[in-house]
Amino acid sequence: MMAGHPVNRDHNDDGFASDDAQAAPALTREELRQRALGWLARRDYSRLELQRRLMQAGGDADAVAALLDDFCDRGWLSDLRFAESRTQARQARTGTRRIANELRELGVADDIIQQALAPLRDDEFARARTLWQKKFGRLAADAGERARQYRFLLSRGFPPDVVRRVVVASEDD
Repeated sequence: MMAGHPVNRDHNDDGFASDDAQAAPALTREELRQRALGWLARRDYSRLELQRRLMQAGGDADAVAALLDDFCDRGWLSDLRFAESRTQARQARTGTRRIANELRELGVADDIIQQALAPLRDDEFARARTLWQKKFGRLAADAGERARQYRFLLSRGFPPDVVRRVVVASEDD
């Protein structure tokens, strides 16, 4: 052992947790509440996302569920508000398909996703066109470049019909 370096008794020589390492003690209801409030003070979370964080921090499943129910009842935790916030933040560089997939992964229900994305559907072409203009700003010189532009917009979550219209409309200008 090197002088000046403390021994970490929770890990073996390979750096992995040993079998006899003590698990973190479960958090009290008040500690759970304080952590959740601290996280929510910084940004909105989906219910599933906050549940995962609290469970990972050492929360008991029943206590976490009760806390989240209380937060929802008080209006402190809202999947709709979270979805609208996330949609607003991502709309400039991401299409509705990608935003919807991200929200689904975070546990937001499909009806809430549809409600949050409704305002974006009308201007999807304009948003894709603006992003295309920022990234490329000029017509594709050949089929390879055109394919690259298609792939870029598709990877950002814009629907194929919108991507096609953006690239073709750009060529028509």
